[in-house]
Amino acid sequence: MLEVGDPAPAFRLLDDQGRWRSSEELAGRPYVLFFYPRDNTPGCTTEACGFRDLHARFQAAGIAVFGVSADSPDSHARFVARHALGIPLLSDPEHELLTAYGVWAEKKLYGRSFMGIVRSTFAVGEDGRIRHVWAKVKPAGHADEVLATLIGAAAPAPANRSRPARKARRGDGGSA
Repeated sequence: MLEVGDPAPAFRLLDDQGRWRSSEELAGRPYVLFFYPRDNTPGCTTEACGFRDLHARFQAAGIAVFGVSADSPDSHARFVARHALGIPLLSDPEHELLTAYGVWAEKKLYGRSFMGIVRSTFAVGEDGRIRHVWAKVKPAGHADEVLATLIGAAAPAPANRSRPARKARRGDGGSA
């Protein structure tokens, strides 16, 4: 997975409207890429709707926001329409950008291993370098956390994130 200070990988992907979007169009501007596993699933919907709800505040701060998954542009279009997202969703069916960011990885569920997207978010600065990384995020409240980090706005942390973070700091085996 990429780290703070790494150069952001270049990309050219189709969005939910069938338009090509690229890192070139974002040169000199800050942007956020939130990588999520699948359209119209509970966690992904929660996360995307969080970014939707704060989209105007990201725009006011001059920060572009894009969601990225391996779903098709048609699937993205249905997802956007169903939830009135208003945020461009980028389609990466060949896993090129997912791999470049290190979020296409082996996952395990119920003893089964498979390749999938590790829910993660990256903020890219005006200089084209990774400014912040949120790895293995929890969907609820994540957009608030990203906005608070990037523009210093006060954003309350949801209760479901507070407990694991405390456990991880005490070193008693909790995961953040």
